[in-house]
Amino acid sequence: MSSPYNKKQVSDGWEDLNSKRPHTFHIPVMGTGFTIDTPLKVARYGISSVISLGDDRLIEQLRKFHCDQRGILYQPILEEEDDSRARRITAYLNFVNAQVREQFQLLQEATFEPGSEITRYFEMLPDSPLKLAYDNMLTTSDLIEKVNKQTALRRLISPGSIDVNIMTKVDHDQYRDGVRLPAEYALAMSSLRGYARSNLNSSIILSAGLNRRLFNYISKFDDFFPDHRGVIKKKIVLKVSDFRSAVIQGKLLAKLGLWVSEYRIESGLNCGGHAFATKGNLMGPILEEFRRNKQHLVEQLLATYMVSLKAIKKIDLETPSEVRITFQGGIITAEENSFIMKYYKLDGTGWGTPFLLVPEVTNVDENHLKKLAGATAKDICLSENSPLGVLFWSMNNSASERLRRLRILKGSPGSSCPKGYLKSDTEFSHLPLCPASRLYQRRKIKQISDNGFNSSKRGAYISRVMKKSCICNDLAGGVLVKNGIDPEAHPAICCGPGIVNFSQVTTLEKMIDHIYGRVSLLNGPEPQYIFIKELSLYVDYLRLEIEKTSKGTIIRTASYFDEFKNNLADGIEYYRNLAEQFGKDQKECFIRELEKIWRDIENIIIGIKALPAV
Repeated sequence: MSSPYNKKQVSDGWEDLNSKRPHTFHIPVMGTGFTIDTPLKVARYGISSVISLGDDRLIEQLRKFHCDQRGILYQPILEEEDDSRARRITAYLNFVNAQVREQFQLLQEATFEPGSEITRYFEMLPDSPLKLAYDNMLTTSDLIEKVNKQTALRRLISPGSIDVNIMTKVDHDQYRDGVRLPAEYALAMSSLRGYARSNLNSSIILSAGLNRRLFNYISKFDDFFPDHRGVIKKKIVLKVSDFRSAVIQGKLLAKLGLWVSEYRIESGLNCGGHAFATKGNLMGPILEEFRRNKQHLVEQLLATYMVSLKAIKKIDLETPSEVRITFQGGIITAEENSFIMKYYKLDGTGWGTPFLLVPEVTNVDENHLKKLAGATAKDICLSENSPLGVLFWSMNNSASERLRRLRILKGSPGSSCPKGYLKSDTEFSHLPLCPASRLYQRRKIKQISDNGFNSSKRGAYISRVMKKSCICNDLAGGVLVKNGIDPEAHPAICCGPGIVNFSQVTTLEKMIDHIYGRVSLLNGPEPQYIFIKELSLYVDYLRLEIEKTSKGTIIRTASYFDEFKNNLADGIEYYRNLAEQFGKDQKECFIRELEKIWRDIENIIIGIKALPAV
């Protein structure tokens, strides 16, 4: 369908953006390896990106690789050394920070000539006061005045932020020689410590939900608290799926004297990697709740925060701290990006999946770059591959998936579990096992086979067991193959469904031009509007839930399906009203899509009523 935005909404509004941030988008974390060194490639141009702290082995491999590339002495931190995970993370982040600072200094000193680093910086900027000042310099004919303006421009620019991500629920306790280590050595806890001890001045993105142990641990590090001027060296960003989650987590942190500087809203289904599906709660109404209640949220949390901060740190702030609201998940066009930012009064958006087709930004090996460029809807599936038990967007023709299926054909399903970051199941052992491991799957399959299920149920249960894939190892495959660190690795690809709208490997400049509407990199017909796409994904997800319930592989109650249906109905009604913001043609097209999807939902409801009572 055509885009439901008029051109006026696209072209204006930039002057209202925060001029302190060079760009209005960030590059989110992708897997463990796709953005592991992205700041080394884009931060000097004012672009913020996020490093995963999940895989310290990969982090150590990349530190060695980049030190070798630059002729810098590399001193290894061995896994058997005390606190090696945290120390590896600190060493890598300090290395990246030093390299970005050096890059940025060289950029500032570069001459303003075609193709230079500083020219590249300014040419990629969105329409903004900073870009206008640059354009004004270019048209200045007086040489002395031109040089003075160039000097001023050099002082005005800043690098992008080197942010990090921790999945809060991936915080399993660690063992050595069969003995559980103290809590601070758990995965997320040690990752946090590694970041806290680094010299970065940036943000930590906490994703995947509330972790009280981790939140309390944050309060042990001074960098997360403001100084006497109110400046926080290491800011907290919460990735949230709805307003209620933002309030609950924000309150808990505020009671610890910790401020949430940004709420990063992410679509439940229309994003890459793990998909934390809700019960049909759609992104439009969620964004609307933030739009209407942001000030109330800030005021509510600020009172608790100020009291706690004064009691814990003896700090009495006079001015409130900054709070940003951003969104990420399935944005495809500049038009929808601009509308979402302006209508919902957002401070920024995240663009992830499209950057997988930009080799100078992310880490995808040549073979999988070609597969991504040629991907169709049948190649990208919402799978059960993740050992975490959360749905996971996966490219089903990746090397990782081929290897998983080959192991099944050979009668030896499961991975050798080379890293073990997702070991969490203690059903068969007091020491945790990963559900994707060979040992776990062999025991689970035997249990199912001995349980006396009929052949249909037995086959369904065993199939679900064997779907689990070794993603904590294979998500590092792309960067390992691309850089020749491990040419035999088997990459997994966790792109979102929006990859099918892009069909060409491209450059950083062209992707940024696409984001800001200066060019279009889309292939084929106009893509589904972001809200329509997410709604369609939830309808497909509902069908899948019904199918699994009818087969008995999951248990869902009638009240679950009633709530799901009602949430979808409420969302569609909200979108009918939102359509009033669009031009006539766009509005009519948008409404037709909504009505078509609602008819599908009505047919699904009939199927729900036919389900056996639980």
